Amino acid sequence: MSRRKGATRRSIPRFVSEDAERRFWAEHDTTEYFDWSQAVEASFPRLKPSTTAISLRLPVTMLEGLKALANAKGVPISRCQGFLGGSAGSGARTPGAA
Repeated sequence: MSRRKGATRRSIPRFVSEDAERRFWAEHDTTEYFDWSQAVEASFPRLKPSTTAISLRLPVTMLEGLKALANAKGVPISRCQGFLGGSAGSGARTPGAA
C-alpha cells in the first residue's frame, strides 16, 4: 500500500524504553511516519566496531603456526584476529595471503 505524495505523516511517539520502541516498530509500518523517498544514506566513517575479549582454544599445531606467521609478519600474537577472519563475513585468511 503506497501513500500519495505529500501525504501527512503521523508523529512518532515518545518511548519510555528501547524495548517499547522496538515493540512499536515491530507492529507499525514506517511509511506512515517517514517519507522514505527523502531518505539519505548515513555514513559513519569514524565508527569503530565493538570488541570483546575471548578465550580461544586452538590445537597446538595451529597455535604454533599462528605464532610463526605473526612473527614473520612482525605482528604481536594479540593482534592476529585478521588471520582468523577479523572482519565479519570475510572468512578466514590463509597464511601468506595478502
